[in-house]
Amino acid sequence: MEIGDRSQEPGARIKRESASSFQDLIVWQKAHQLVLYVYRFSSSFPKTETYGLVSQLRRASVSVPANIAEGFKKKGLADKVRFFNIAQGSLEECRSTYLILANDLEYGDSRELMINLEEVSKLLDSYTAKIEQRKYSPDS
Repeated sequence: MEIGDRSQEPGARIKRESASSFQDLIVWQKAHQLVLYVYRFSSSFPKTETYGLVSQLRRASVSVPANIAEGFKKKGLADKVRFFNIAQGSLEECRSTYLILANDLEYGDSRELMINLEEVSKLLDSYTAKIEQRKYSPDS
């Protein structure tokens, strides 16, 4: 997902400008926003969860934009994809364990967070697929 200028002509391809920083990536921006949501959501958890569920959920959520940023800077395509895969794993860790558990323990309604998490996951899948296409592109 790179910054792009939309052409006025119907059916015209979108001209894309390369991202100069990981912060230019929509997927990183959405992942960073997810972290902020996770921090707000988990701030009302019981104090007994400070070093348990709160810590684990926050650590896993922070891992997502961190790995996107690290992958962005890697030179090799395989390295890039590896870091994006790690980010995807951290998203799944948040979803399949911590947010479901928080919901089951009635610490809060995690549905909105799950929607945001799913959006980041889809963006990351798309971005990773685009990177993987470069392996097979004669223009890469």
